[in-house]
Amino acid sequence: MADEYLIRVTAGTDYDPDSHIEVPVNDPKPVRIASDLLDADLCVRVNNYRGLPRAAPKSSPYFECEPHRYNGDQYSIAVRFRLKRPESGGAKGERKKGTEEGEGTDAENGGELKGGDEAGEQPDGVLGTDLQFGNDFDHAIRDRLPPGFGTAMNIVKWWIDPGLEGDPYADVPYLYGPALSSFNTVHVGEGEQDEAKGGLWLEEGGDEAGMEWRRDVGAPDDAKQRMKWALRAENKEKWVWEYDRAYGVDFFNPYIDFNEFALRLPGFNLPIMKYWDGQGLRHRRKRSHQLRYVLRNRSTGQVYLVVLFTLHLAEDVNEDGTLKPAALEAMKRGKGQKEQAFLGPEPDLELEPDEEDFNEEEILSEARRKLSGVDLNGDSGTKADDVD
Repeated sequence: MADEYLIRVTAGTDYDPDSHIEVPVNDPKPVRIASDLLDADLCVRVNNYRGLPRAAPKSSPYFECEPHRYNGDQYSIAVRFRLKRPESGGAKGERKKGTEEGEGTDAENGGELKGGDEAGEQPDGVLGTDLQFGNDFDHAIRDRLPPGFGTAMNIVKWWIDPGLEGDPYADVPYLYGPALSSFNTVHVGEGEQDEAKGGLWLEEGGDEAGMEWRRDVGAPDDAKQRMKWALRAENKEKWVWEYDRAYGVDFFNPYIDFNEFALRLPGFNLPIMKYWDGQGLRHRRKRSHQLRYVLRNRSTGQVYLVVLFTLHLAEDVNEDGTLKPAALEAMKRGKGQKEQAFLGPEPDLELEPDEEDFNEEEILSEARRKLSGVDLNGDSGTKADDVD
């Protein structure tokens, strides 16, 4: 089924795909994304890539470099960015979703950031508690999630990202984590541009000034220790993503197979496409599926960067890689659902009983067995404080 689809990656500074540019996957030259909120260079790499543009390399030297070869990483979203100081009176791109998610918002107060001292002084940047990275959707997806998805999320929070918060079963689903603990690599400085390593290459740490900056706020030099350190609120409050300072971040893992649209966790695989395209649900075949990664401000709702992975039916793509009217219409319909609460299945959907005998305890036991050789406790004494 998955081989009937082609991946297309686009990126922009808001949710509207019409404003996005196509990202040349596995190209070592980053694309430039800019707005009045940030300047960014973006590299997206997918191993065994099958998608657009049609001339895109199947893979990248990135995946042959350590630690990615050892990890078996399947994709990477690497960003070098500078946040811009917002103009007084608020900034463009605000999306007032905070109250829907129970997070609160300062957008009504001119986009001012939380934080600062008792006299009301504001930090010269975005607090570590506020810069978020994760996934969100325009409409409910609960009727398309496979059995065991909740268990998969428990494994993700336990093993991959304990800072992840959200509700995939909500009317407007979201899964966000603090950027400071969610990104595998955080580099304070410009990083490298190295074609032999697949383009934008970001090591944990920073340049000389960046390392001094990190140590001044108490951030560990090691990536896993920094991620663990950043789970504590008092530590996130020490870190300010300063305006006009260069940062590099890289998000990668071996758990999502974009070619098969599957989530592969220790002891547990979820063939998501099966449930989104006509087997777990009885309905017409969808012409496109989307997964969206968002860099945003928790307090103001401002969106800085959106990276959109869209799976298009291969029959909807022309030989030159452009989209046929059917694909454009499918994306237009999806865009039209933005900001609507999707309260139930589409009228032509009928849920079928799951054919698999799902056993949550058996799956969790298998996950624990596969991870039993790894020390999850570190020096904290609790699994929830560690990150891999």
